[in-house]
Amino acid sequence: MLLGILTGILLGGFVPSVGVGIQFLGELFLQALFALVVPLVVSSMIVGIASLGDVRQLGPLGIRTVLFFMTTTGLAVMVGLILVVAIHPGMPPERPIMEPSSAPLSKVSEQMEDKPTTLVELFKTILTSLVPKNLFAAMAETQILPLIVFALIFGGVLTTIGEKGLLVIRLFEGINDAMMAIVHLLMWVAPVGIGALIAGRLGEAGGFSGFWPQLSSLGAYVGTVLIALGIHGLLILPLALRILGKQSVSFYAKAMTTPLMTAFSTSSSSATLPLTMESLIEEAGVSRRVVSFVVPLGATINMNGTALYEAVAAMFIAQTYGIELGLGETIIVLITATLSAIGAAGIPEAGLVTMVIVLKAVDLPIEGISLILVVDWFLDRCRTAVNVWGDAVGAAVIDRWQSDVLPLRKPDLRG
Repeated sequence: MLLGILTGILLGGFVPSVGVGIQFLGELFLQALFALVVPLVVSSMIVGIASLGDVRQLGPLGIRTVLFFMTTTGLAVMVGLILVVAIHPGMPPERPIMEPSSAPLSKVSEQMEDKPTTLVELFKTILTSLVPKNLFAAMAETQILPLIVFALIFGGVLTTIGEKGLLVIRLFEGINDAMMAIVHLLMWVAPVGIGALIAGRLGEAGGFSGFWPQLSSLGAYVGTVLIALGIHGLLILPLALRILGKQSVSFYAKAMTTPLMTAFSTSSSSATLPLTMESLIEEAGVSRRVVSFVVPLGATINMNGTALYEAVAAMFIAQTYGIELGLGETIIVLITATLSAIGAAGIPEAGLVTMVIVLKAVDLPIEGISLILVVDWFLDRCRTAVNVWGDAVGAAVIDRWQSDVLPLRKPDLRG
């Protein structure tokens, strides 16, 4: 995997045309991962809930999971806000970093036509997104959150209808096992796919000669985001893993190497989901029942890196335009970034779309997004890796809590 990444960096950096030429291999790998997401999420969630036995146990498990994810996301946003205020990467408005570009913004605007712009609308959007108008349309569009809700209800109901339910559960257990076996097969070609994705993206940027000028022009902003992500991913989450999850950080990080590298190369926590689940079960030794519930849910609502990035980006735009945000407005940024990250899709650069919600909440200019678009593709990879790492840490912590407080039981569906 490391060799694949290094090869991709060298090819895309020094021979951009070759990097662009082999990018299709990475796209093929990405499509294969996406193809597994829906059947894997649905089957794993149904099997995971059914394995709890009494569906009334779902309450404590769900509450613990959401509480942990919301807490770590809030901490990530706070770290980002503290650093962006302390470092102050924004430049005075008379010295813009780059001229606003209407072309990239038009793409974001198109995606924002149906997006909420206030906290009330955001709450409504999150609630209504839980129930799909058409279940199969949600599958086709990879709308993970409503699929999770359906799978939770469906799996819970199966535990209440006796032998007939047990037969259906066994069917989904077979589907889940088959999906994991396919993930094992994909692992063999993962280094090639990941290397091709990185080579292609660097090639599109013009190689090292085209990327480094972009990076240096926004150096303070990029540095602030990376330092904040580093503090959260390398300090806060490992502390939670060691203290709350009682896990060796080095062992756990080694077990998660493949998902983290895949997350960095694909910029998609959804595409990484199959590899995350496989590594947690097979390498890290986390309970399959906990992984089946926590990780798909985390890939949807636990966006530590995305929330942190949105808060830093919003404050950076305010600083660039010379707009001072008070304590109240900073708190609004914290709350809105945390909530909007829940609604962010697990796909590349989805954070750009939800960031508009944060900007609108404190009346910052939307066109300020054009200031950061040039390096967003790179930061997107970094924050996605933190998102996936946060999901993995959450699985370990919840697994520990469940074994200490409420041992999981096999379902008894005989009557």
